[in-house]
This record gives sequence, C-alpha cells and structure tokens, in this order.
Amino acid sequence: MTDPFIAIRGLHKRYAEGDELRTIFADLNLDIARGSFVALLGQSGSGKSTLLNLLGGIDLPDAGYIRIDGQPLTELSETARTHFRRRQIGFVFQFFNLIPTLTVVENLLLPLELNGLATVAQRDQALALLDQVGLGQRRDSFPERLSGGEQQRLAIARALVHGPALLLADEPTGNLDAATGAHILELLLSLHRRAGTTIVMVTHSREVAARADRVLVLDAGHMREIAP
Repeated sequence: MTDPFIAIRGLHKRYAEGDELRTIFADLNLDIARGSFVALLGQSGSGKSTLLNLLGGIDLPDAGYIRIDGQPLTELSETARTHFRRRQIGFVFQFFNLIPTLTVVENLLLPLELNGLATVAQRDQALALLDQVGLGQRRDSFPERLSGGEQQRLAIARALVHGPALLLADEPTGNLDAATGAHILELLLSLHRRAGTTIVMVTHSREVAARADRVLVLDAGHMREIAP
C-alpha cells in the first residue's frame, strides 16, 4: 500500500482564550493522497486556518505528528521547517499578500530568490508561468495597478513558481466577485492538473467544494468527510 502524501496522527491543538483553554483539534487523524484536491469546510473558528498553519509548519501541535512526503514536519527544527516550507509548500491567501513595493515580476520571482533558484532557466520558466496566468504584459506594473482578479492570479503564480509539492489555499476566491472567483478557480485547477500539485483549500463555497476530490468538514475539534 502506498504511503499517504500527508499523514496526520493523533493531532491535538489548544489555544488560550483568557483563563480558558479552547480545544481546536482532539486526536485528529487524516491521510491525503498525492496530487489530490481537498476542500476544507467549517464554521468560523472551527480550525480550518489553524490546520493550514500546522500543515505549513508555521505552527506546531500540542501532541501528535504531521508527515508530508515522508518528512516528519513536527519533528523538524524551526529553521528546517522554514527551509521545507520555502521549497515544498506554496501559499495562496484571500487577501493576496503581495508586496506593494515590488513589481509583478519581482513578486513572482521572490520564492526563487529565497530558495537560491533564480537561474536564467528558472526565470524563463517563471515568465512563461506569468504568461499562463495572463499577466505577461503586466510584468513591470505594481500590485496596486492590478484588479483583484489579477492580483490573485499573480498570487497563484507566485505560490507555484518554485514547483511546490503542496499548495495551501485559504479562501482564495473569497474576496472576489462570483465571475472572477470562478475564473480563478478554473485557473488554479488547470495549473494543479498540469503540475500534479496536492491542494488543501479552505473555502465556504459549496460550488468550490464540488470541484474537489474530497470534502472535509471541521466541527468542534473533529473532522468528517462528505461527498463533493
């Protein structure tokens, strides 16, 4: 039997709220196959973004472990987790998180610069990706000159430019109108199919969830799976 790309075992996570400890996850177990698209649903505060932070190595659980592509993420040092995250994980956020003082192409190339991968060949591939998301003619513009949909297209390209094995997306269409959001989703799924990237996406949209391979619902520290 093939090992899962993501394996979560016995995951516990609590946060202090005043004098109380609030349980986010209690003994969470989950396997995710390589190349799949998983949608995360749940009420606000149910732990969706917390799970993304744990998968990205930004936060650590109180107990249990996370293994991604054979790497025991929860056992790595902070420095090792940072290097793993930079090389193997891409992030797409609802509010784009572009750097306003950098041009489109400078924002795009930032992950390559951080990973020491900004070779001529890698830059050429990055510019080809910029063409694929329809921003080849905007390479010297600054983010403030782009529409919301264009900024999200750039954010998706930046998240994928270094060829990550895992893409974590937190409501990537939530700040866009319906038509633009549908276009962004189609673009993301097209790039996902082409590269075989595993996607874990937080969403409130049933329409988005319907396109996923699996739909997981977080509720009161537990997880259940429903049909897409």
